[in-house]
Amino acid sequence: MGTVDLERRGGVAWLTFDRPEARNSFTPDMYARLADLCAEIEGDGAVRVLVVQGRGDQAFVSGSDIGSVGQIRTREDALAYEAHVERAIGALERVSKPAIALVRGVVTGGGAALALACDLRIGADNARVGMPIARTVGNTLSLRNFARMVDALGPAVTKQLVFTADLVDAEAGLRLGFFNEVVPLAGIEAHVAALAERIAANAPLTLRTAKLAVRRVLDARRSALGAGEDLVEMAYLSEDFREGVTAFLEKRKPRWRGV
Repeated sequence: MGTVDLERRGGVAWLTFDRPEARNSFTPDMYARLADLCAEIEGDGAVRVLVVQGRGDQAFVSGSDIGSVGQIRTREDALAYEAHVERAIGALERVSKPAIALVRGVVTGGGAALALACDLRIGADNARVGMPIARTVGNTLSLRNFARMVDALGPAVTKQLVFTADLVDAEAGLRLGFFNEVVPLAGIEAHVAALAERIAANAPLTLRTAKLAVRRVLDARRSALGAGEDLVEMAYLSEDFREGVTAFLEKRKPRWRGV
């Protein structure tokens, strides 16, 4: 059902999302494991930089496992699921050491949210970025994940990606602000490893205070948002969501009705 693996390479911790047979889509257990490992890394003074990646060349993370999402039936189910996901993404975002997302292949849905929780995103030239939920299962992002998109990409690009459900290529992802750099697939791990080592050699308290300062700015902007539970309920309890999940599992196009 997939794992999240931790490897330490000197002062750099590498987290690998390991479910390549499902394009590294995240199960509830993987979200829980990620949160636990982020807490472990935060408490490890020997770790200076964190790198996160997906197993294989085809995907960073292609979103949440639809079989798990499809089990949502009630308001309580929906809110509990989103809280569980946010615990993991928030834990990654709150790690006080610089975090780099190494992105190969597709990065979509919850995977895009995970990448946006990192400080830097380095994309391979085969990367494709998108938020295709309006085309797939018809659910929604949490308000916190919309905030992450708006903070990184701006309101217009956020709406473009969600409204169109398009996947854009690596160079477009660079232009839109999703990626800091795009490099050839064959050399991306060496490139990111060198970048992580270079950052790890810098003054750790300067790195930490810079990250915490930026996070305080973002937290101040997000503090008035509220939980957005009404938006989660609107999408997850809809007939369209049930139709979207069923259609996805049956590998057919959904018949949307707007209810």
